[in-house]
Amino acid sequence: MLRRILLGCGIVASVLYVATDVAAAIWYPDYHSFTSRVISELMASGAPTERLVDPLFLMYGVLMLGFGVGMWMSDDRKRMHVAAALLLVYTAIGFLGPTLFEMNVRGSGGPAAADQRHIALTALLVLVMMAGLLVAAPLRGRGFRIYTYASVAAMIVLGGLTGVVAARAGDGPTPWAGVLERGSIGAFLLWIAVLAVLLLRREVRVTDRLASPH
Repeated sequence: MLRRILLGCGIVASVLYVATDVAAAIWYPDYHSFTSRVISELMASGAPTERLVDPLFLMYGVLMLGFGVGMWMSDDRKRMHVAAALLLVYTAIGFLGPTLFEMNVRGSGGPAAADQRHIALTALLVLVMMAGLLVAAPLRGRGFRIYTYASVAAMIVLGGLTGVVAARAGDGPTPWAGVLERGSIGAFLLWIAVLAVLLLRREVRVTDRLASPH
C-alpha cells in the first residue's frame, strides 16, 4: 500500500504543477499570456503570485520526492535505483528555485546576477532530469523506451528554442517562449505520470498474483 501511495504522488505532482501554472497565470494581472511569458516569472522575486506559487511548487517537490522513493522501492534493478536517485537529485535541486534562486520580475531592473543564477540552476535541473529519463528508458519495454526518447527529444528541441527566443529578446517581448517552455516541461510531467501509471499497474498485478490461490 505504501508503494502505491508513493507512486501515486507522481501523478498528483504532475497535475499540481499544471494547475499551479494555470491558476497563477490567471491570477497575475500583468502576466498577459501563456504564449509569451515563462513559468519562472510566476515565482519571480516580487511577483504578485510569488506567495501563491512558491508553496505550491515546494509541495510539488515533496510529492516528487515521494515518487522517487516509490520508484526506488518498486524495483530491485540497479537501473531503476539510479533513475530514482537522479529524480531525487533533480527534486532536491528544484527546491532552490522558489527559494534562493528566484529570477527578477521582467523589466524591474533587478540585479542581472539573480537571473543568471536562475538560468544556471534551470540548466542543471534539465540535465539531471534528462539523465533520469534516459537511464529509465529501457525499464518498461520497447514502447516505453521509444516514448522516453521522444520525450527527451521534445524537451531538448522545445527547451532550446525557448532559450533562443529569450536570448534574442533580452528584456523585451518573448513571443511563443511560454508555449515552447510549457511544451518542454509538459513532456517531462507527462512522462512522470505515464511511468507512475505503469509502475502502479505492475504493483496491482503483483498483488493480485500473490493473492490468487495456487
